[in-house]
Amino acid sequence: MRITASWPLRLALAVLLLLVVPVGVALSRHLSDDSRPGDWRSARHDSSGQAPDARNTPEALIQVYAARAFGWRGVFGVHTWIATKESDADRYTRLEVVGWGIGRGMDAVRIHKGEADGYWYGSEPTLIRQLRGGAEVDALIARLHTAARAYPHNHEYRLWPGPNSNTFIAYLGRAVPELHLDLPPTAIGKDYLPEGGLVASAPSGGGLQFSLVGLIGATIAAEEGIEVNLLGLSLGIDLSPPALKLPGVGRVGMSEVD
Repeated sequence: MRITASWPLRLALAVLLLLVVPVGVALSRHLSDDSRPGDWRSARHDSSGQAPDARNTPEALIQVYAARAFGWRGVFGVHTWIATKESDADRYTRLEVVGWGIGRGMDAVRIHKGEADGYWYGSEPTLIRQLRGGAEVDALIARLHTAARAYPHNHEYRLWPGPNSNTFIAYLGRAVPELHLDLPPTAIGKDYLPEGGLVASAPSGGGLQFSLVGLIGATIAAEEGIEVNLLGLSLGIDLSPPALKLPGVGRVGMSEVD
């Protein structure tokens, strides 16, 4: 007698493969990358040459970057941050969350001058969103800074499932929906909703996101497309522009940068 798996079981196995196989590919890439720094103290943090020179760029500018996390964490995820420059400013300001120092009473939110496009502990960043303009972009920058100072987890950080650096950037995206921010599937922590919420707008500011403390959930939105989150790993399909979103690997398809 031949026993065939029911369609729910076949679907579950297919989803499992789509989660596990890409992570295996990411692990293989990570282990074969000889450029990875072995010591965080000597890792690069200088400019990667992607951001315009602030001194020669009078217009206001917002850029969002993602770079692979340091060490084994880079197999699974990225660190994200937002760089801003007001009109006629000659330096960039970075908005980001980091975990070190919280145990000694430091804030998780760091608002500081720095390289907009700096390497993150040796990992070259990818520009995932930018806005350029005049007074309207200056106004968005002011709102970003206000939202950053109001982040509800300023004295809390958990690598997994959140709140972490990606939770913070997703929070800023919701606060300033004009960014239309679509974070990569490797931004683990973006699905952790602030203050333990269950339902919120998607990080892009449109559509809806459901999440149970970042461990299981789903997102449906025009920017993000359809995403499913399981234990922090995201899998999805984006239609505008077309792309697959795979855990570990990231976005496979057309670039979203404006």
